[in-house]
Amino acid sequence: MNEQSRPDDISAIASLSDPLRRTLFDLVSQSATPMGRDEAAEALGIPRGTVAFHLERLARCGLLDTEFQRRTGRTGPGAGRPAKLYRRAINEIVVSVPGRHYALAAELLVSAIEQSNLTGKPAQESLTRVCVEHGRTLGMSAGSLNVVLQSTGYEPQDDGDGGLLLHNCPFHQLTKSHTETICAANLALLVGVAEGADERARKVQFAPRDGYCCVRITRNTE
Repeated sequence: MNEQSRPDDISAIASLSDPLRRTLFDLVSQSATPMGRDEAAEALGIPRGTVAFHLERLARCGLLDTEFQRRTGRTGPGAGRPAKLYRRAINEIVVSVPGRHYALAAELLVSAIEQSNLTGKPAQESLTRVCVEHGRTLGMSAGSLNVVLQSTGYEPQDDGDGGLLLHNCPFHQLTKSHTETICAANLALLVGVAEGADERARKVQFAPRDGYCCVRITRNTE
């Protein structure tokens, strides 16, 4: 669920700032089959030891996956050691500053469409229901509204009156062209989180404000 950039993700992307390392990464990524050190060294015309160093760095960062194969086709004694091969990692690395969560938005929207098709309910109604349910699950799992706000990238800030201003919208780009739909989904999601976390001291409100998320957490005076 969490797309917020982790230190390891940032380090992985930073590792590609080295021109040779980026060239190696592109070479391996474009190969139809896993690539060995000798093959990469020959393709780039550089020493095998240099290639091995940078390939291992890319593997440690999670940008490449590794495997071992005997490419001679022989097995048993005398077949030689398996070659270490590299291929682009399947898992994606997402870096966003500030943190965004577009995969979460996509998951909620697709789930709402599927539910709407299944039940015949309007898509907006289905989206609200899906967001509340997902929020409840997050709130129950974390046991705290604050924890979910932090982990989902809302960047909560004390408003000085027992509530929270949310400095970042995890769905910022989507709100530009689909404001009403995404803001309603955002509100429903956080209402669900508060319910799941059994938050009683504060409540979730729709309160758009320039520079902040459209949702605000206020002190419960009831």
